[in-house]
Amino acid sequence: MAARALVAAVVGILLVSVGFAADKQIVVLGTATPGGGFPVYGQAIADTVNEIDPSLVIETRNTKGSTENVPLLGRGELDLGLVQGEVAQEALAPGRPALTIITAMYTTPGMFVVRADSPYRSIDDLKGQPVALGARGSGLVVLAKYVLDGLGLDPERDFQAVYLERAGDGPLMVLDGRVAALWGGGTGWPGFTEVARSSTGARFLVPDAAGISRIQAKHPFLKTLAIAAGSYPGQDAPITSVGSWSFILARPTLADDVAYRVARALHRGEAALARRLPQARETTAANTVAAAPRADLIHPGVRRYLKEIGLIP
Repeated sequence: MAARALVAAVVGILLVSVGFAADKQIVVLGTATPGGGFPVYGQAIADTVNEIDPSLVIETRNTKGSTENVPLLGRGELDLGLVQGEVAQEALAPGRPALTIITAMYTTPGMFVVRADSPYRSIDDLKGQPVALGARGSGLVVLAKYVLDGLGLDPERDFQAVYLERAGDGPLMVLDGRVAALWGGGTGWPGFTEVARSSTGARFLVPDAAGISRIQAKHPFLKTLAIAAGSYPGQDAPITSVGSWSFILARPTLADDVAYRVARALHRGEAALARRLPQARETTAANTVAAAPRADLIHPGVRRYLKEIGLIP
């Protein structure tokens, strides 16, 4: 009898465990190559959502970045994907697969970093030099091409363009002199932090005011954005450049209820997310409403939640 009771108890526990697991909703989130900002941000999102709503399990998956995440979403191979602003702009255009916005991530003003002891003090100074533009699938490469094009420059013709296998390879290449500069963007970007914390220190190169005007005349979707002084070690003044909002996008068939629950967890977890990652302070429901190119591009499940909290009519 004792043995039967023990077996029954074990079976009961297993059935409860199976039932509990079945209640969890697994959501796969595509990020980018290790060493860049997207995997760090994606993990912060996963930890926050999983903490706020234990019935949701966000599983992060390394990818080649924004330009791979978009087709993976279109084919339904990811539930959610991190997509840099310029790639998102193209992905959300009419006639493309019906991807939708879950949340605005953060702004990404683009810039180069060089060693502080280098002779380079402007983007023009980098002409003819090897520069690391990022991993091939990264949206930051797309941003670099738009910015340089607006300045009348071509990455292949005017520079020795270097594309990385992993975003995390770039900082060491700057520090050991294999490249003169590394392109990146935004606040808290890991590659910039690594160079800035090194013994050489960092200098950031951005378009001047006239250059920004030229870029925006050709590519008006690029906005004037700034990062605050102190965003990186040794950075004692604000830095102004051009860029855009990045987004978490959803596959076309993501259920409304799942999108609703993710949006609710993100909104309730905004303070916790900001504590985990400084640049995630911009990941708010209010910024999602403000940054979305059009309200109908926000996922219907997210819109339902935004209506409940009074952010949209």
